[in-house]
Amino acid sequence: MGGVVPLLTLLEFSAAFETLNHAIALCNVPSGQAEPILKMGEQLHLLSEDGERWKVVSVATGKGCYIPSNYIAKISYRWLYEGICREKAEELLMLPSNHEGSFLIRKSQMMKGCYSLSVRHAQHGAWDSVKHYHINCLENNWIYITSRLTFPSLQDLVDYYSDSRDGLCCRLQKPCFIQGSDLGLLPHFSKPVIVKQPNLNWREINSSELLSQDPLPGDSPVSLGLREAINSYLLVTEDLLLEDISTQKRKKCKDS
Repeated sequence: MGGVVPLLTLLEFSAAFETLNHAIALCNVPSGQAEPILKMGEQLHLLSEDGERWKVVSVATGKGCYIPSNYIAKISYRWLYEGICREKAEELLMLPSNHEGSFLIRKSQMMKGCYSLSVRHAQHGAWDSVKHYHINCLENNWIYITSRLTFPSLQDLVDYYSDSRDGLCCRLQKPCFIQGSDLGLLPHFSKPVIVKQPNLNWREINSSELLSQDPLPGDSPVSLGLREAINSYLLVTEDLLLEDISTQKRKKCKDS
């Protein structure tokens, strides 16, 4: 990999600890050296994003430099990574500091608004591996791994699968280890936004939004999950009603 340009004043170093732009190094920088300035998986503060080389400072060592932007992944919520591919996610999760259940969520580099969950899995009698799960997004921005279970936010998804594996290779245990996270700076990450729907007033709901297959309006209190649940219920009750009518007809024929 290419070289780096160390450049960081004391003032910039102090200001770095006040910023909310967090990132990690995706490789040793410079690579191939016994004592790199930055190590893979090291927590960084991102000072500037001008051009192809970004200015960063290491939380663990205080060393700063300019490095190519593709050597960095932005992080938020402690487990959400931006600018990282599947192979690099596997490489980070397989570092010695991670164990079964270590995980991260990465933003898709190809599909806007899409995510993938990567989890380290321990296999008895074999090498550990990393499993990947695509996180799908509905029209109303709710998300899911399996369609029977939807969540209003990534935080809700993480909380749920931290308590139950429910189809995953294992429960989520700890976010992927970040060197320097023990310095207590990670809690300053911005809190995830959680979508909360108000209680439904059924008298004010337009029944066409429940039964139609058209896209829901942006301000609709009806979710796709609710629409699907009601349609499934109507299909079941319709089948039961038809079966009951058919049984009554057969009974009348026998009586006559």
